Amino acid sequence: MRNISIVLFMLSIFCVTSCRQNENYVPKPSTYLEISFPDRNYAIYQDECGYSYNKPAYFNVKEVNASSCNRDIDLSDLNGVIHISRMDLDTTLAAYVNYAIDKVEEHKVKASAIYDSTIVRSEERVFGTFFELQGNVASPFQFYLTDSTNRFLSGVVYFNTRPNYDSLKPVLNFVKKDILEMMETLEWK
Repeated sequence: MRNISIVLFMLSIFCVTSCRQNENYVPKPSTYLEISFPDRNYAIYQDECGYSYNKPAYFNVKEVNASSCNRDIDLSDLNGVIHISRMDLDTTLAAYVNYAIDKVEEHKVKASAIYDSTIVRSEERVFGTFFELQGNVASPFQFYLTDSTNRFLSGVVYFNTRPNYDSLKPVLNFVKKDILEMMETLEWK
């Protein structure tokens, strides 16, 4: 009888411990859709407003106004646009540069960090700055290029979605490389 009670006791302990879950239930975090990035195929784009650059195949350049040198570059499936404005300098270069920097400064309220990279290609007379704004900002990239005497080109990137830096980060990294390629290959005509 004693053996039977020991066996039953051991069996009951075994049943109780084997049915116990070791993990607490934790809901899964929300996920984001997988993003398919386009191939990086570059071709030289000649703009009739006096400049050219290496353009990725997925950049679709559209004229904003036939009488101006403003362009919208549609980023196709990446759901964004780059607004480009090309102007002839009719006042000091400092006025144009300060205006571009003021536009970056407008995002300080939402930006967690602002980084800038300088472009200096003296032989080609291409000078400029690329601004990367981190955080939930409306415009994560802004830039300008100039020949310092006659021409000024500025660009602003927008995505057609609510700014969520963490979810946009893969797209931002992809587009950043192509914007820098555009800036580093720009030539004045």
